[in-house]
Amino acid sequence: MSNDEIHVLDYRVRLLQPLNGFRTSLDSVMLAAACPAKEGQAVLDLGCGIGGAGFCVLARVADTHVTGVDIQEDHVALAAQNIALNKMEGRAAFICADIRNISIKEFDHVICNPPYLDAGTHMPSPSDPKARALYHDDEDMSVKDWVDAGFRNLKNGGSFVIIHRADHTDKIIQSFGKKFGAVEVIPLWPRKNEAAKRVIIRALKNRKTPALLHPGIVLHEKGGQYTPAADRILRGAQAL
Repeated sequence: MSNDEIHVLDYRVRLLQPLNGFRTSLDSVMLAAACPAKEGQAVLDLGCGIGGAGFCVLARVADTHVTGVDIQEDHVALAAQNIALNKMEGRAAFICADIRNISIKEFDHVICNPPYLDAGTHMPSPSDPKARALYHDDEDMSVKDWVDAGFRNLKNGGSFVIIHRADHTDKIIQSFGKKFGAVEVIPLWPRKNEAAKRVIIRALKNRKTPALLHPGIVLHEKGGQYTPAADRILRGAQAL
């Protein structure tokens, strides 16, 4: 498989990624920025792909450790190569597994960027790896599987952070049930006065604090360039 190399966080992170398959995007950087990790803490990245979000966490927060899990063996292999590329030996590890079957340990934080499209509702990509990255391969798999995997692998009070389609907000919050509280919803607006297409939702395990709706982030100016607020996150590695 042919690969290419991209850079994010203003060249703080280098990533090998497949030409056909998962493509690291703005979503991965935003997800990492929303993870409230502190020095010395451990983060689990569910559906890690080639490790984009995890490496952004490592670059932003010193002395953190990331474990990534993905079902695609070739993506996990690239993520392992990206450890050396970013000089993160000892701070990252990647596992090929189905997120529904893992119970590794209790992490301080879980982040995830699940497939955005439900199986059977859209035309699959002609590239099998890309289809696997974008769609739920299993008709029975839902966002609840990702929430349950996060709950199972989190410490009490640990954070679960997910980026997803804005029109799936209700499904995600319903999946939390009584497992998570202190829910924070952060809309990502493509441009001013446009409806949000993505949303970041952050919650804490076994908390009952009321939900909070944030003002959100406008990503682009009219001309297409990043807004100052988005630029501080995407290039300046500021936390969200």
